[in-house]
Amino acid sequence: MTTVKEATFELLRRHGLTTLFGNPGSNELPFLAGLPSDFRYVLGLHEGAVAGMADGYAQATGRPAFVNLHAAAGTGNAMGALTNAWYSHTPLVITAGQQVRSTIGQEVMLSNVDAPTLPRPLVKWSSEPADPSDVVRTLSQAVFTASADPQGPVYVSVPYDDWATDAGIAAEHLAARTVSRAGAFTTDQLADLTATLTAANNPVLVLGPDVDSARANDSAVRLAEALSAPVWVAPSAPRCPFPNRHPCFRGVLPAAVDGITRKLDGHDLIIVIGAPVFRYHEYDPGRYLPDGAELLHLTCDPGEAARAPMGSAVVVDIRSALESLAAAVPASGRPMPAPRERPAPAPAVDGVLTPGAVFDAINAHAPADAVYVNEATSTVSEVWDRIEFDSPGSYYFPASGGLGFGLPAAVGVQLADPGRRVIGLVGDGSANYGLSALWTAAQWNLPVVIIVLNNGTYGALRAFAGKLDATDAPGLDVPDIDFCSLAAGYGVDAHRTPTADEFIDRFTAALAGTSPVLLDVPIATVSPFED
Repeated sequence: MTTVKEATFELLRRHGLTTLFGNPGSNELPFLAGLPSDFRYVLGLHEGAVAGMADGYAQATGRPAFVNLHAAAGTGNAMGALTNAWYSHTPLVITAGQQVRSTIGQEVMLSNVDAPTLPRPLVKWSSEPADPSDVVRTLSQAVFTASADPQGPVYVSVPYDDWATDAGIAAEHLAARTVSRAGAFTTDQLADLTATLTAANNPVLVLGPDVDSARANDSAVRLAEALSAPVWVAPSAPRCPFPNRHPCFRGVLPAAVDGITRKLDGHDLIIVIGAPVFRYHEYDPGRYLPDGAELLHLTCDPGEAARAPMGSAVVVDIRSALESLAAAVPASGRPMPAPRERPAPAPAVDGVLTPGAVFDAINAHAPADAVYVNEATSTVSEVWDRIEFDSPGSYYFPASGGLGFGLPAAVGVQLADPGRRVIGLVGDGSANYGLSALWTAAQWNLPVVIIVLNNGTYGALRAFAGKLDATDAPGLDVPDIDFCSLAAGYGVDAHRTPTADEFIDRFTAALAGTSPVLLDVPIATVSPFED
């Protein structure tokens, strides 16, 4: 007899899902007992950190990551992190233990009464198999669903007495199944799009995270150069789809209707690739498009195409689309855009480091292929201005603004990409949401460098308070947190670095080392908002 558990491990093995992220409860122990030796279990101390680590890992590898949560309570703890995974199109296969099948209706302790409903609408698909013999097929469906465009998290609840039952003949062929996708332009579509791009007098590209996810960055560069077009990154950018020192690069669009329209004014064709149209945040109403502008939207997500308030959309594989357009669009003959002016070196303010000064130092001393995981939400524009992102997979940010992503995701990315040095940039407010991930970094001895930009306040929230006339709202400050002591308690070497010289010395030493390091950097407060 092949048990459901044995068949499941073979299915996971065939799909390369041999790294499991989890925080177990009693319902999960029957699945985890006797874990095969070719699997590794990455323990997180809180389900939010578990989901954040898996999110970073899956984004860095480009493949699904397997997550094991505890019933309803553990799933609930992870759901804040799922907001980011949903909007970043991160392929997560999330499983959760369920009580013994025959007792669920009694609502015994640790039963999940309506398990498939709980994680919605933050997953692509959610299921609890109606019978033990359907568990393996359901998990197979979960893997393929998570992997299909648009990629995203899926959820399967499994009663823990199912694992020991006979998988039956229904599981016989599941491990060997493959599902391929083909989403290229038709010949007519490519010809029409090429003609549209070629006929534009002043086109502009707006690139989103799915360009980087598809590793289509080089094709995006070739297309921009052929069009001699400026390139903006779509607002609230969770990844970097275009090298930010390239002459065509113009920056990240503001996440506001009127702000975007003002930035794109004068262009007759706006080509949005691999991003929604658009992810607004700050309420700033206005015209959705500049006068005389046409918008063309290329996306892998039918939902993004359907809900956009303007433009014509094509649902297509992003890598294939960019490769095809880059090869088909002839050189425009227009002069290339002039490079952006680089910001001047940032000084200290009254002896206190500014974020810009910290980022200048990081950019000067970090490896050229470093990976940055950013959750310093009040300093985002400074990060883009002062730190160079040249290679694909160099930048990650919480796609839905859900705090608790940065520190765990940095750990997950370092696990996934050990050949590149990962630098986590987190604010002192957001660091507290995922601090327990430091323990996992210490246990795996990962050489991740965590930099806490410490201004004693929720910087982004305080800036919003000013804009919303709510400066007297409580809870905006978080003073007197000793991050060095907290890190030491989790087994991570930590140092407070109040001056530029101290920061550079400790940062370069951390880069030369092979273990996790946290640097607590007092900084002056800045506003995250820009014109």
